[in-house]
Amino acid sequence: MKFFVAAAVVLTALSASVQAETLRIPHELGYGGAESLDPISPTPFSYLSQTVFSRLVRQGEHEQAVPDLATEWSASADAKTWTFKLRQGVTFHNGNAFDAEDVVFSLMRIKSESIDSPARAGLEIVESVTALDPLTVQVNLTSAHADFPILLMDYRVRILDKESCHNEMSKLCESENGTGPYQIVKLDPVGTTQLTRFNAYWEGPAKTENLDIIAIPDQQARVSAMQAGQIDMLFSVTAQQQPLFADKTRYTIQNVPTGRWAGLIMRTDTAPFDNPKVRQAMRIFADREAFGKLVMGENGYIVSCDTPVWSGDQYATDLQCAADIDGAKKLLAQAGYPNGIEVTLYYSDVDYGTLRLAEVYQQQAKAAGINVKLALTPADGYWTDTWMVEPFFVTSWFQRPADQVFNEIYRGGAKWNESHWNNAAFDQKLDAARQELDFAKRKAIYRDLQQQLFAEGGAFIPFHQNAVRVISAKLSGLAADTEEMAIRFQDIEKK
Repeated sequence: MKFFVAAAVVLTALSASVQAETLRIPHELGYGGAESLDPISPTPFSYLSQTVFSRLVRQGEHEQAVPDLATEWSASADAKTWTFKLRQGVTFHNGNAFDAEDVVFSLMRIKSESIDSPARAGLEIVESVTALDPLTVQVNLTSAHADFPILLMDYRVRILDKESCHNEMSKLCESENGTGPYQIVKLDPVGTTQLTRFNAYWEGPAKTENLDIIAIPDQQARVSAMQAGQIDMLFSVTAQQQPLFADKTRYTIQNVPTGRWAGLIMRTDTAPFDNPKVRQAMRIFADREAFGKLVMGENGYIVSCDTPVWSGDQYATDLQCAADIDGAKKLLAQAGYPNGIEVTLYYSDVDYGTLRLAEVYQQQAKAAGINVKLALTPADGYWTDTWMVEPFFVTSWFQRPADQVFNEIYRGGAKWNESHWNNAAFDQKLDAARQELDFAKRKAIYRDLQQQLFAEGGAFIPFHQNAVRVISAKLSGLAADTEEMAIRFQDIEKK
């Protein structure tokens, strides 16, 4: 019944959408309608931010920063002071000129304790931001950071208009005024949000005039909407769904290796997962190759040994994690569970593959004496009602550079530290990695961090996903090697 209701809602929402010259993309409504215009909100409307607002730098090849609103940058010899030159002639949607004061405002408000943004964990190293002139800003750090521009690639670190936000540093800003390629016509996070191109965008007008962002909470409903021609793109499909889009006259399938991952999270502050032996046992029994094939298909994954750092990152390390069922049983016995353990896993169809991931985990875990009860929860509102609330749950993350993902998800006290991992020695290594100016030595520290997570962490990450993306044959201009949060929607043309 859930699927048919969701599909009916999609049909109603889409019936009013103008299809001519309109690119239509789905969003999962993961915050149940609490999606905020403010990019640094704990409940961001991510695809809207991606198209309405711009960053200083954006993601290039191999996780390297390339120019956006900043044209060039340089660091002091000790990597504690960074200077950014800004692009001239950029305007906000309301006609206001973009300048250095907007950058100062946008970066410093991320540090606000009252806003308590998840992006704050990555940028707490920022001590001050100063406008040296209208097109130059200087960022002073509390300690050296050799890769600081990479932190500014964060999909939430967008530049807002200081004036439209009333220079308010301690509250969320619900302004629609950005410098991005699209501007808002109608905001409706639970229905269809309508955008139209901003003709004064600094790179030139978007290739397609209009963009609709359509709320479709359920993955199966998104698949049905794509089959019915009601949306133009599915960001990812599972191995089981891929054959539904074999018609090359209607669809193009792109297989993109990415750092995106879905996994299972154990809260390390909650029994029985506060015992590191239990956590390790819950992970090492797994046949990760089988996980990947069953969830993503033969060519849809790259095995991960519970590290969020993907193989394309400059700090990736080669870990070995063959299935060890006997080792898992031994660890459980040492932890006080000689006859096995029973746990409840909370899961949802909130993202592609999360249902299948939970089911495969339940099946494989039996061999190690782990009895997994599955508790299905609604996709609508999953990220506010279940994620980080229950002791054991599914998760899903977009690709992030090593520094960002470690500081955002694993640093003690971070807003989105979903496993509640709190390890002082780990945090000290994070600081040491940022301050180490020698690349080889810095990479060695990141290797140690990944090894520590495999030994002690609360996240089961069996693979990184290839994004098996389905796009309408009517579309052109989407590079086949582009990760989801780096998609330049303004470059996509609809025939």
